[in-house]
Amino acid sequence: MTAVHSGGLYRVQCDSGQEVLAQLSGRMRRFRIKVVPGDRVTVGVSPYDPVRGIITFRVR
Repeated sequence: MTAVHSGGLYRVQCDSGQEVLAQLSGRMRRFRIKVVPGDRVTVGVSPYDPVRGIITFRVR
């Protein structure tokens, strides 16, 4: 993850170099899992809009 934007959005850079604008999944918000810039995360990318996604997992 590279940056935090307002409204709960995060800018994430994929291993392929593509940048995705992602939000936290509901389960991560429910269990209050914090994500800070520099963390490695797993992102599910939308098939309809490839620049949007959902952060589903934070790698320790």
